Amino acid sequence: MTPEPLGPVLAEVRDLVVDFPVGDGHLRAVDGLDFTLTDGQALGIVGESGSGKSTVAHALLGLHRGTGARVGGSVRIAGVDAVTAEGEELRRLRGGLAAMVFQDPLSALDPYYAVGDQIAEVVRVHRPVSRRAAGARAVEVLDRVGIADAARRSRSRPHEFSGGMRQRVLIAMALACEPRLLVADEPTTALDVTVQAQILDLLHELRAETGAGLVLVTHDLGVVAGSVDRVLVMRDGRAVEHGPVTEVLGAPREPYTRALLSSVPRVDAPVVHDGAPVVHEGSSGPAEGEVLLEATDLRREFATRGGLARRTAPLAAVDGISLTVRAGETLGVVGESGSGKTTLGRMLVRLLEPTGGRLHYRGRDIGALGEKELRPLRRELQMVFQDPVSSLNPRRTIGESVADPLRVAGERDERRIRTRVGDLLERVGLDADWYHRYPHEFSGGQRQRVGIARALAPRPRLLVCDEPVSALDVSTQAQVIALLGELQRDLGLALVFISHDLAVVRQVSHRVAVMREGRIVEQGEASTVYEAPRHPYTKALLAAVPVLDPSEATARRHTRLAAGTLA
Repeated sequence: MTPEPLGPVLAEVRDLVVDFPVGDGHLRAVDGLDFTLTDGQALGIVGESGSGKSTVAHALLGLHRGTGARVGGSVRIAGVDAVTAEGEELRRLRGGLAAMVFQDPLSALDPYYAVGDQIAEVVRVHRPVSRRAAGARAVEVLDRVGIADAARRSRSRPHEFSGGMRQRVLIAMALACEPRLLVADEPTTALDVTVQAQILDLLHELRAETGAGLVLVTHDLGVVAGSVDRVLVMRDGRAVEHGPVTEVLGAPREPYTRALLSSVPRVDAPVVHDGAPVVHEGSSGPAEGEVLLEATDLRREFATRGGLARRTAPLAAVDGISLTVRAGETLGVVGESGSGKTTLGRMLVRLLEPTGGRLHYRGRDIGALGEKELRPLRRELQMVFQDPVSSLNPRRTIGESVADPLRVAGERDERRIRTRVGDLLERVGLDADWYHRYPHEFSGGQRQRVGIARALAPRPRLLVCDEPVSALDVSTQAQVIALLGELQRDLGLALVFISHDLAVVRQVSHRVAVMREGRIVEQGEASTVYEAPRHPYTKALLAAVPVLDPSEATARRHTRLAAGTLA
């Protein structure tokens, strides 16, 4: 049952049904959804990938026009039905009454035009104003969302901004015509915890100033805790649970909601490794195991160019890092985007050559080895990449992708290859009979399992996982983490787990290294780093991690805004 609204109704969704064409039939993405949003209210829509939450967000602005989708029921925004509106009425709805903040600003912004021109164009579509006035409005909203030196930066193109700044540009574009409703579809998914906190704080401030309503779509329940008034939990296109955020997160009624909450990694929970709590202090095993990898003062520089192709000083992406990785242990590497995490990971498996320092594997200096000398070691040093979609060839079956490392290693017996690939697919929880299927036939979590199977094919001793669960919803994330723990236990793997998600790293790591601007600012036992951090940067990262308690989340936001540390 949808509760009676407590104020003027801003958005009213009744019996919403959305079907997408699939082959000769249709796939039902949303099935009979009802909810109401009042003026100034914030609603969080949460659920796993494929639950239909983004489809609902698009339906609020009538964005399914021309996609072949069949939309039934009614979606009324300030009295305008987004399902049936046409022409001027539809144009007034999009941008004037409601505006969308998309997940990926790089695909939502035109790379060829200055961001100020793109915002000004939105203004001129909805208001009869001059180019000068539209440009002034663009600068005004860019300044409002925290873009420093807005007049100058309005002339910059999207690639000249960081990920968090691009997301601010999208919010500015959405605000340009003062809409009554903001619809934010996964606006913080790809952002670091500190930048995520900044964006959520900004949305809260804008709601307070403008009185706009907010629909926040996310798979991260921690994001909604301090950001919305009500929560709608979706599964398979239907509403599972709907109510005040304090009730849904604090005392969920439905088993599915409880399962989602139990899958959320938490920095304050007991450290979990291989599915069970682990006490790191004084433990035997990894702490006493063989040192597989040792980096000493490791450095990687990249050439940079200034204006008119003039060379400038090289950029040190990794700047003097020293660390060790022991057999059977997991070293977590955390830090914000641009901290050098991925560059470090690629050097550890020698996909990148260091420009300074030493890198030893099992006592042998491999930092300066050429490709011919490295080839015998490649099988022992493997990497699981962040995006399985781009790391798997869409034109090759998953079985062939997993088989490639075996053939590179010299295996020629196709029967043995097929058997080994089948064993690997089953080992990571997939069906051996799926050998001939293609990547697009699998979910994100399944594709990541394929990537893990491929990395395991040559029987490595060290696995570097670069953001392996950042694009996955919490339940799928938990499954992949459990799989990695199981593989580590059974195969004795050493893992380097790279992530910007401190809660995930807390759950999987024996030791943690915190990176900032190419350097390690703090490292040690996971429990020590998380429970008694020494460096101010580590403390700031931990303070920005989303929490599931709405009261605590609100208190943290007030602290950040009062201190001006993240706003």
